[in-house]
Amino acid sequence: MIRRIEFVLNGQHVEVETEPHVTLLELLRDKFGLTGTKKGCGYGECGACTVLMDGKAVNSCLILSQRVQGKKITTIEGLSKNGELHLLQKKFVENGAIQCGYCTPGMILSAKALLDENPNPSKEDVKLAIVGNLCRCTGYLKIIEAILAAQQERLMR
Repeated sequence: MIRRIEFVLNGQHVEVETEPHVTLLELLRDKFGLTGTKKGCGYGECGACTVLMDGKAVNSCLILSQRVQGKKITTIEGLSKNGELHLLQKKFVENGAIQCGYCTPGMILSAKALLDENPNPSKEDVKLAIVGNLCRCTGYLKIIEAILAAQQERLMR
């Protein structure tokens, strides 16, 4: 049974018709063309599909589209403003925290959720925040450094 849902997507109110079995991941990629949200394992284990739902990092492959009614969803595409990268995106580039890039959107959104909740996290806090995001390229050190660099720059502003 097709249902209409309304929610805020990257700052814009949207309405869409969708079937109850469609996941948020499928909805974002197929209905809205937001391919920055990656399909990885499909079981909530890899974090490639991480988005923010009301400011919290969630695996979009595990969220049924009907659950986003009235919610605020932020994808990697929603972070840049006026063509300028978000601070976390800049720091990932500057710190060489991007290799193949497949995990990067999920990592950045998990980091954003952390820094929004805890503006001064420890290295251990950062490790814990990204524990659900797998990366097979970087070894995590540069990712952690990028997140901490963004945190330091935010504190200096």
